[in-house]
Amino acid sequence: MKKTDFDLIVIGGGATGAGIALDASLRGLSVALFEQNDFGQGTSSRSTKLVHGGVRYLEAAVKRLNKAQYALVKEGLRERKYFLHNASHLAHPIALITPLYKWYEIPYIYAGLFLYDLISGKASLGKSRLLSASKAKAVNPSINPSGLKAAVSYYDGTFNDSRMVIALLQSAQEQGAELYNHHQVTSLLKKENALCGVLAQNKINGAKHRYNAKSIINATGPFADTIRALDDPSSPPIMQVSSGIHIVVAKKFLPMNVGLMIPQTSDDRVLFVLPYRDQCLIGTSDQPASLHEHPVATAQEITYLLENVNSYFDIHLSHKDILASFAGLRPLLLQAGTDTAQFVREHTELISDSGLLTVAGGKWTSYRSMAEQAVDIIAKKLGNSRKCQTTDHKIIGSQQGKKYSIQALQRRQISPKRISYLYSLYGDRSIRVLEVCDETPAGHNRVHPSLETTYGELYYSLRYEYVQKPLDFITRRINIGLTDTRTSQEVLKTICDIMERELHWSKAQRNTLEKEAIKLC
Repeated sequence: MKKTDFDLIVIGGGATGAGIALDASLRGLSVALFEQNDFGQGTSSRSTKLVHGGVRYLEAAVKRLNKAQYALVKEGLRERKYFLHNASHLAHPIALITPLYKWYEIPYIYAGLFLYDLISGKASLGKSRLLSASKAKAVNPSINPSGLKAAVSYYDGTFNDSRMVIALLQSAQEQGAELYNHHQVTSLLKKENALCGVLAQNKINGAKHRYNAKSIINATGPFADTIRALDDPSSPPIMQVSSGIHIVVAKKFLPMNVGLMIPQTSDDRVLFVLPYRDQCLIGTSDQPASLHEHPVATAQEITYLLENVNSYFDIHLSHKDILASFAGLRPLLLQAGTDTAQFVREHTELISDSGLLTVAGGKWTSYRSMAEQAVDIIAKKLGNSRKCQTTDHKIIGSQQGKKYSIQALQRRQISPKRISYLYSLYGDRSIRVLEVCDETPAGHNRVHPSLETTYGELYYSLRYEYVQKPLDFITRRINIGLTDTRTSQEVLKTICDIMERELHWSKAQRNTLEKEAIKLC
């Protein structure tokens, strides 16, 4: 730790916390961020990987004349533009197809997506269009042709969520922010009933330290009420979490680079089938859930996804086809009713009597806007007049542009497949990754025959991407933990061998961390 006194301490290292750290740092505030697990380990790495306004929210807005839902869509589509521009190596447009099996659905769905385009305005990624049944089948051969009347094609954005968190944090660090994963804030410190700092514990070695700050932001997502209780045990709850699960299957079930949007499941949810990391991602469910650091997909939820998606596929999916599954908790604001699928995904900022600012609710697409609003409050409090700079601030990995980065990689005379792989994870930092591969033992050797990932990437992540535990790398830096459970287990021992040596683990530490990884893998 370089220092212990800051303008701002951020608790929570997911999408919102990372966005706040970058925004505040760009305004010249000194920032420290603490995350009790790995950065992005919770909700922020377990999303549907979409950057979108939300077609489901638009339908709810129209059906119920709900202004809050409409505002959410409008904000999301505006933020989608900034997102794709500022993180172009991690986020890009994607075409999605909605198969229609009833004639009356055609004008209804098409009209809704036409309105979606209209709201997008100049930020539109492409016009929605009608497809004949034969054209839809040609674009996506997996679509069930039985009774297929037509399809609608539209555009949204897709991205790598766990890598986005890391890139945001690296960008904040570039501006002077100090970042600490696996550090749990155990106490909020006060002076004359006003917050003045935190007590944080390193969860790996147990060390505790005090850090002072003029302001503190609670950006812990589903755990917002836990931090609020540290501040004031009598605080009423403001959160109600729900569980959203995803399953991953082989790309053969979605052979084209387009997605599938199923507009109405058995419980009136929208279901997505998307290409992701050379596999096929299917999600999501929505069930009331309890707070848990490591949520898992239940058999009932997995069966729900399989049953719903099979009615739209020409190939039957079963449990044996699943390569991986994962669950995330949605940070929903407490609202009337029990059907969390109908909750408005809005966010709020609350300030306690002691000065704790809690940012709660929202969704990935709006992380930047949420951060801006929170930092506006803190900046005003601290007398900082600098305006938000994140609307056009390109994050690390996207600063040099794709053309420049690809040309630099081509000069290394590596295969197009490897170039695509490196750029999709590291963007303009790919050359530095290759330099680390040059410098380290067996750095260009693959960690597994089925993966593009090399040992040099592990060394790079240890040096520059805050990796401290095996699954930090396996799951959230190279994404294998969420897409292929068996391969993750097969590379674990070798990854632990290198980390034991590089991080100077004792044998006891090695055994503990490896067992923990096996349990969570």
